[in-house]
Amino acid sequence: MSAHCQVTGAKPSFGNTVSHSHRRSRRRWNPNIQSKTYYLPSEGRRVTLRVSAKGIKVIDRDGIDAVIARLRRDGQRI
Repeated sequence: MSAHCQVTGAKPSFGNTVSHSHRRSRRRWNPNIQSKTYYLPSEGRRVTLRVSAKGIKVIDRDGIDAVIARLRRDGQRI
């Protein structure tokens, strides 16, 4: 599975790594993806999400119920 955040939609970005002699080779920057389990009190069950560090902060700010409602509205199956 690719490095993709379910909450923020963060994906890898691409670019060059530049050596001291200025030779360039392609590389990618992956987001900091964590697998986190959250308890949904409204449904009485746990859900596991693949979220970035920024996504964890969004869940802490908005609450897990609001984030899950937003994901379902966007068409994700949780």
